[in-house]
Amino acid sequence: MPRFNTSDGLSLHYDDDGAGLPVLCLSGLTRDGRDFDYVAPHLTDVRLIRMDYRGRGRSDFGDWRDYTLQREGTDALELLDHLGIEKAAILGTSRGGLIAMGLAATVPQRLLGVALNDIGPELDPKGLTNIMGYLGRAPVWKTYEEAAKHRPHVMPGFANVPPERWRAEVEKFYVETPTGLTITYDPHLRDAVEQAGATAVPDLWPFFDALKPLPTAALRGANSDLLSADTFAKMQDRHPAMHAATVADRGHVPFLDEPESLETLHAWIGAMR
Repeated sequence: MPRFNTSDGLSLHYDDDGAGLPVLCLSGLTRDGRDFDYVAPHLTDVRLIRMDYRGRGRSDFGDWRDYTLQREGTDALELLDHLGIEKAAILGTSRGGLIAMGLAATVPQRLLGVALNDIGPELDPKGLTNIMGYLGRAPVWKTYEEAAKHRPHVMPGFANVPPERWRAEVEKFYVETPTGLTITYDPHLRDAVEQAGATAVPDLWPFFDALKPLPTAALRGANSDLLSADTFAKMQDRHPAMHAATVADRGHVPFLDEPESLETLHAWIGAMR
């Protein structure tokens, strides 16, 4: 499995597939590069690079105080340096989109474009409350089968998702053990998020505005509890050239292989060629 060492000594996992336009995929808060398994088969004409953040997936766990957006952004840049890539597009799901906006504001010369999956410069408190309800805690279910059965009831806003997709989800992001399911990330991630929440949240609109010179795309689950319809409309007003779409029957976050998602991503990629 490909790995690289960060400047502070951790070994992080990544996948690097395909050829052409480099697209660095950054996942959601508790997830990893497997977040993009569903869209990968549809992006065959790009170089798709997927990184597991520190403390997640197949990467090393470290000091939870370093599980920050800033450090994870640095890790992303160090991966690009490791691969000899001067500029890349970023496809960021949730937390990955926040990292992408931060990079656009600080190192725009490293970016070819940014696509945001169900994330914006304002976060709905309802979604944040939902995240804190499970963050850092093992699920109550004991088996993959039990977790997959209950998945539709604990994922608000999702409809018309086949059972095999829910089964694939739980197999990716839980580990089945003789005593029950465990999470695939450092539970101390909760401490990091709580510490970050103890400080004032900065105004993120200037970070979003930093995307204006870049080819940009944004997706929103129609039933998202983290990115409100109002915020999504404001994003489009401020960045009218942005490729934007609302994905039906999805909450936080779309899987990215929905027709609306694929049409938007392909238009975004086309704008960078």
